[in-house]
This record gives sequence, C-alpha cells and structure tokens, in this order.
Amino acid sequence: MNTNKNLFQGYVELYHNGLFHVKSMALRCAVELGIPDAIHRRGGAATVSDLVVDTGVHLAKLPCLRRLMRVLTVSGIFAAADHQPAPPSDDESETVYKLTPISRLLVDDDGDDGASSTPRGMSAMLRLLARPDTAVAPFFGLGAWLRDAGAATLFEAARGAPTWSLTRSDASYNEALNDGCAADSSFAMDAVLNDGAAAGGASSIFRGLGSLVDVGGGHGAAAVAIARAFPHIKCSVLDLEQVVSKAPSDGTVQFIAGDMFQSIPPADAVLLKYVLHCWDDDDCVKILRQCKRSISARDGVGKVIIMNVVVGYGTQDNVVKETQVLFDMFMMRYGGAEREEHEWKKIFLKAGFSDYKITPILGFQSLIEVFP
Repeated sequence: MNTNKNLFQGYVELYHNGLFHVKSMALRCAVELGIPDAIHRRGGAATVSDLVVDTGVHLAKLPCLRRLMRVLTVSGIFAAADHQPAPPSDDESETVYKLTPISRLLVDDDGDDGASSTPRGMSAMLRLLARPDTAVAPFFGLGAWLRDAGAATLFEAARGAPTWSLTRSDASYNEALNDGCAADSSFAMDAVLNDGAAAGGASSIFRGLGSLVDVGGGHGAAAVAIARAFPHIKCSVLDLEQVVSKAPSDGTVQFIAGDMFQSIPPADAVLLKYVLHCWDDDDCVKILRQCKRSISARDGVGKVIIMNVVVGYGTQDNVVKETQVLFDMFMMRYGGAEREEHEWKKIFLKAGFSDYKITPILGFQSLIEVFP
C-alpha cells in the first residue's frame, strides 16, 4: 500500500515538473500585460474585471484571464483576498488580487503606493529569462545536442550564432539583454551597497578602493551604483562597442569600448558581475589573467570582485538549491556554468591568483574577492 502511495505522489510530481514551463510562460504573460503595474496603480488590489479594463485584455477572454491569475496565485506570484460581494452569476470574478514579494519586484510603475522603498523593476530580467527564441527555444534541442560531438554551444546550435555575435546583428536581443542586466544590477547593487543586514556587510568589499572597472558592465547600472555610494572611487565600464554605444551616460562613469580578452584598463579593482558564468574554464582563466595584469601594479590594494553563484553557498533551502542548479543549466546555453567552490578555486589558481574570499548575498548569489 505504501508503494502505491509513493507511486501516486510520483505521478503528481511528474505532472507538476512537466508543467513548469506553463508557470514561467504565465508569469511572462502577466508581465507583458502589465498586471503587476495595474494592481499597483489601483492601490495594491484589483479584481479580474479591473484588470480587463487596465490591461486591454478582450472582455471575451475574461474567463481565461481568471485562470491565468489562479495559476499565478497558487504559485505565490499574487495573493487572493476574500471574495467581495458580487452578482451571484459571476462571484469569482470579484476575487481581489494583491501583490506578493515576488510580484512587487515586477512593478515598473514609478508611482508611490506608500512603499516606495520596495525595490522594483525586475520585469526586464524576467522577460529575458523567459524570452522564447533565445532563452527557451535552445533547450528544445538539448537531447540532440548532448549526443552531438560538435563544439557549437547549445545557443549556437539553435540560433546559428554565438550570443555576443547576435547582439551585433539582432537589435531587439541586444536591447533585451542590456535592459535585463541593468534591471538586475539596480536591484542587486542596491542590496549589496545599501542594505547591510541583508547583504551581510558586503558593501565593505568596495571600501578603500580608488578606482574600479566593471568588465562586461553593460549600460553601467552596477558601476553607477558603486560610484554614487563611494564618490571617491573612479568607476569605468568596459564592454563591447555595440553595448557601450547605446549606454546612457550622465558622466558618473566612463564607458570604454573594448574586448576583455585583449586588455582591461588598469584599476584598483575589476568587477565581473554575471560574466564568468557565461564562459568555460579556459576562457575564464584568460579573462582573469587580463584582470590580474590590470590590478598587478596597484600597491597591494588590487583585487578582482566576482558576482556569481557559488553552488552550495547561501541560504540552502530547497528554492535556493534549485535556483542555483537551474541557473547552471540555463548558462549551459552559452557553454558557461555556475560553479562549486573547488571549481572556482581551480580557475583562480590557474590564472595566477593566490587567495579568495566568498561572501554569500541575495540568497543564492555570492561576491568573491580574488587576490593576486
């Protein structure tokens, strides 16, 4: 009897895992429709009828919108309050939906709901993570790719070009990538620099530096945050021409077009935020050797600061563990990886560094200081 019970539970979980893609697509749909913003603009509570009015969903699709909201409520993206009085024929349509900590992060609206200190604006990263052609479609060919001895990455096999080449030829992908990274940088750096309790005092990593170059820093969200928190640090951003040419600049940081595999401007510190997980071990060593040359003559102050997952570090509840290994699979598209500590250590030593220190942040990420 116990065996049957286990099989029945396995049956449920098989369906549950097999339908994960529906959850991510439902969440992407909610962002595209602007549902978190619509709820926010109504003071943090809205019915399905309200959402039809505010999002442009056709009235004929109201029952489908209700089903979308039910999925996202059961999944914890939104919360459902008690039913309000409503006509007997349409009672459920008056369920009141509210934001949760997850959906608050997807609010892009600048209006004040009385909780203006709540970080928002992660919708661009969500859209990038669930982008059909560049994030989802490559995994359709995973089985065939694993059987193939070819050197092409999963992304190249699906799209016909490496991701960095695609940013030159596909303006929409270039914009989506830069917007997603900027959104994440704004949230992550706010936590690291301004929320000492949540970040475990991680902001101390930047103290004592006179200059910093953010390698692969996109439109400079992380570098700008550092420069504003530590005005004495001269910050610059190194990235590809097609990236920095589109970067908005108010003079807070300097933007430099270049290739991190060729050279990195000298600085007290080099920041690599979500960069090394895009590359295999050999390319990581090449990048880090360029970093070492950049900081080698900095009077003993120099270091590399890496922001990436260290698998096994952080608050190791099941959500964190699964997020870390899912992120690792996600980076397989590029030929990169999320790494355990011993894998990071091997790369650091091969690149000529002598020591490192890991500081867990944001639940599943870590800051790694690497010393010459």
